[in-house]
Amino acid sequence: MPGKGSIVTIIPRGEVLRNFGLTGTLERIASRATLSVISVNSPESYRKMMAHSATKMFPLTEFPEHWLVRIQREILDIAHGRQLWSQAAQARWRTRDLEAFTPGQKVKRFGKKAVGIAMANRTGLNLLSKAERSASRLLSHRKAYDSFYKSVRPSLVFNGSHIHSRNAIQAVQSAQWLGIPTATFIFSWDNLTSQGRIILPYDYFLVWNQALKEQLLEMYDWIQPENVFVTGTPQFDFHFRPEFYLSRTEFCQSIGADVLRPIILYSTGMANHMPGEPEIVEQIADMLHGLGTPQPQLLVRVYPKDQTGRFDDLKRRRKDILFPSVAWEAEGFTPRAEDSYALVNSLRHCAVGINVASTISLELCMFDKPVINVAYNPTSVSEREISYRSYYEFDHYKPIVASGAVRVARSEREMLEFLRSSLEHPAAESSERKNLISEMFGNTLDGKSSVRVADTLLQLAGA
Repeated sequence: MPGKGSIVTIIPRGEVLRNFGLTGTLERIASRATLSVISVNSPESYRKMMAHSATKMFPLTEFPEHWLVRIQREILDIAHGRQLWSQAAQARWRTRDLEAFTPGQKVKRFGKKAVGIAMANRTGLNLLSKAERSASRLLSHRKAYDSFYKSVRPSLVFNGSHIHSRNAIQAVQSAQWLGIPTATFIFSWDNLTSQGRIILPYDYFLVWNQALKEQLLEMYDWIQPENVFVTGTPQFDFHFRPEFYLSRTEFCQSIGADVLRPIILYSTGMANHMPGEPEIVEQIADMLHGLGTPQPQLLVRVYPKDQTGRFDDLKRRRKDILFPSVAWEAEGFTPRAEDSYALVNSLRHCAVGINVASTISLELCMFDKPVINVAYNPTSVSEREISYRSYYEFDHYKPIVASGAVRVARSEREMLEFLRSSLEHPAAESSERKNLISEMFGNTLDGKSSVRVADTLLQLAGA
């Protein structure tokens, strides 16, 4: 039933709206093809933006899956993780073990692991995938999406995030069972080794870089090289568009900073992955006292989805630490356009950036800023509970450490030492930073990844 020159884009989460909405991807698609959108509930400003480009819009609904399908997917994910057995996969394994509290949960977890371990090979994974696909087709909720696809007759269905989209499974597989080609975007550089298995057999994949393409092909033997396209990621387009740049004076005024004092940018992580992080932030703020003239000021960008309020006490007590609000809508955890300005200019105007094994490290390197990674626990968090140091053994991050582009502080003493030397000699690892970014991204950091994504999708749709 596919038509020609008609694309349906699935928006399963707020960040996808930022990546493909604010950057102009959807608008470019709509200029050359008929665009329809299946989307999660989103803020009114985004709904208006999508309605401006899309001919039709349809709500993305997560239907409850049959118990048999849920179990099959869980076992498939266990088997995939066991075969992969990356540091991140091992961490996920331990987390799932800890989540099994009751005796009944422990028995079920043991049984699923036993089957998953036995099937943790290519033959086993292929058998599990075929069984899951058969059960999904037989037990699916597809009538609503079937009717929508038959009304718009798309030549391509594009899911904007392959991994954070359990709510999109029914929408994607409905298209696949109707014979409509499907494509997806590998959302982040760590997703293949740190997240679960790709359940849905997409026809086409769009990826950040060549390394991700090679990793994808190695993991999934059913994917053909000619069906994987290196486009770069639109989330970095803002960094290379001068219209998003503020002068240092404008930026400092917007966050209440002193324009004459160096800015140390600390980007926080997820509360469950980095417990006790407020303690580290306060320690760093203390280190800055007497560190240089004029004294540096600490700017903290709290992870936008952290709703725990764990920094509230620090905000009340430490007025010397800058905690600007993060411009994300609570509805769908959707970043507003203002947040792109805030992030870009935080990166541009900081003197040093600090984080725990974050994508922000790459973004700091894009602006040739010294990067310090925290690899020691807060005193309040036992390494038996969680180890900050272990994050630097994750497959996606090890090459960053090995490149020499970042400094990994394994103690408070090293943190102080690295802060002092980074402020005094900011160009010390400049060549390593530039080499890392060049090797990882090639020529895709030009503000036009959104254009490449749109043009790739248009080509695949025959538009």
